[in-house]
Amino acid sequence: MHLKNLAPVALLGLASAQDNGTASSLNATLAGNPNLSNLTTFLSAAPQLLQTLDQAQNITILAPSNSAFEALANSSILEQAASDPGLLAALLTYHVLNGTFTAEQITNTSAFVPTLLTDSQYSNVTGGQVVEAVRIGEEVVFFSGLLQNSTVSEADLNFTGGVIHVVDAVLTLPLDVLETASAANLTSLRGAVNATDLVSVVNDTPDLTIFAPNNEAFNAIGSALSELSNNTEALASILAYHVINGTVGYSSGLENGTSLQTANGANLTITISDDGDVFVNAARVVTPNVLVANGVVHIIDNVLNPNNTAAPAPDATSGAPGFSGTPAPEVPFTSGQPEPTTQINPTSEGAGPAATDATGSSSPTEGAAAPMKTGAVGMGALLGAGAAVFFL
Repeated sequence: MHLKNLAPVALLGLASAQDNGTASSLNATLAGNPNLSNLTTFLSAAPQLLQTLDQAQNITILAPSNSAFEALANSSILEQAASDPGLLAALLTYHVLNGTFTAEQITNTSAFVPTLLTDSQYSNVTGGQVVEAVRIGEEVVFFSGLLQNSTVSEADLNFTGGVIHVVDAVLTLPLDVLETASAANLTSLRGAVNATDLVSVVNDTPDLTIFAPNNEAFNAIGSALSELSNNTEALASILAYHVINGTVGYSSGLENGTSLQTANGANLTITISDDGDVFVNAARVVTPNVLVANGVVHIIDNVLNPNNTAAPAPDATSGAPGFSGTPAPEVPFTSGQPEPTTQINPTSEGAGPAATDATGSSSPTEGAAAPMKTGAVGMGALLGAGAAVFFL
């Protein structure tokens, strides 16, 4: 992960009140754009929300185009949202940013912007669940759950309460930590958490930052971890060392030399190299900013050891193991865990987490997710072409 373009952003500096003296109401603006007729249909199913938005001030609406909704036509998510007022409201409010942001104000510095999604059944992030807003090349892109990206296709449609950006994909509601782990092929982490009493802690505790070792990290020290199979207390202590309580630490807020207290009670240290690589102790962040229902997950390339807090080598380009061990015949803790349900977008070398081509334009993935309510138990199922996750 590189932070060259991920410096902290003052959201109040980005937000600005628009001169809407001649702008139309939200209803009139939507009705005047035939490319938003599907969105209008869904909003009409939530009349109280539509009235609230029509009267709101200083908001930004990310409006999925008709083709964005049509991409989900073969999935059940829209049907489920239409029949579940709570889910529909959660999905729609996640598309409304708290503040007015024109396309010009979104830069190649990632900003994590709160939305109006504050329903604790779907989000446990203080101030509202966020989206990541960033400019990649000439495109303005918003990242949502599972790092799914929605690109602005028509920008800056002013209305009396703010501005509308038409986007090419429905946003994906962030899922809980363990379902995100399944989707992201973090099956070792999911299995390890399931082997302890930490399931409700990681899924239900508000405002968490989790540094999540990938499967390769667990496998690299498989021999050391095999000794923990029957010692769940020790395993839980190690896993808790990967969790920061009470702070949602997006990449833009991580600073070189910062010491963070973990749920284990011990501290870990953030190091940012001259090249912008971010290390947690000696483990490197390989995929940042995976939004989850109760915070954010950063995927790292080694398992952290509370008894080994060594910093990375000055010229390190990858992480160093925190434990002594050798690979196991089978990846630890993956037995009985569900297969990955989709793929999150990979990290790019520049701003934002999506892969970019030579011109800097992003590669959109179409999708929307209907998450299970926080604290519920469910299983993710892939719906649509690499797109939507819906929980039964």
